[in-house]
Amino acid sequence: MSRKIAGEKDITRLQELSRYEEALYNDGVSFIAGIDEVGRGPLAGPVAAAAVILPRDFDLAGVDDSKRLSPKKRELLAAGIKSRALAWAIGWCDSDVIDDINILQATKKAMHIAVLQLSIRPEHILIDALSLPGIDVPQTALTGGDALSYSIACASILAKVARDALMAEYDAVYPGYGFSKNKGYGTKAHYDGLDALGPCPIHRKSFLANYFTRGNAWKVSD
Repeated sequence: MSRKIAGEKDITRLQELSRYEEALYNDGVSFIAGIDEVGRGPLAGPVAAAAVILPRDFDLAGVDDSKRLSPKKRELLAAGIKSRALAWAIGWCDSDVIDDINILQATKKAMHIAVLQLSIRPEHILIDALSLPGIDVPQTALTGGDALSYSIACASILAKVARDALMAEYDAVYPGYGFSKNKGYGTKAHYDGLDALGPCPIHRKSFLANYFTRGNAWKVSD
């Protein structure tokens, strides 16, 4: 595929992803925040949410749903998004919070934290599938939004890159589970680590209740 054709495809894709933003801009909205999360399914680590406000003339080629992108591409795009964004922020909820309030509520809390950390107050929020109570800003929930909106897609990229980097750091702190490769998801290497070591402090006990219990006691590795 020639660079010209690839570039044309990127431009067409970005135009496809801009229809929700353009409709809001045409209605007089200036600051649109895209929000997305990563890490709802893993057995270990936090859930991360990103919120990002982009300029209307945002034109970074290659932006798409983070799941469709290679790790290297995500990292390059994340750097470009941060350099061009009007504002961006990451919200986190760790495994203890997930165990305490459940993953759905922890996801919403991480999103809420990300929105409140933005240096610009959004006038409208585009969010992947969920709604955020307690935020007095108009919201549009889009199922599969990271494949429909460039603001949400950019948020998904920022959240994914941030969480992947953190899980790589955790791999050095808690070796034996393969966190740098599996990012806390339930791979064979991860389950082998659980069998050998038991859960570590960043494991979600509520996610492992049917897999690794010893009565009511938990052996937590240091």
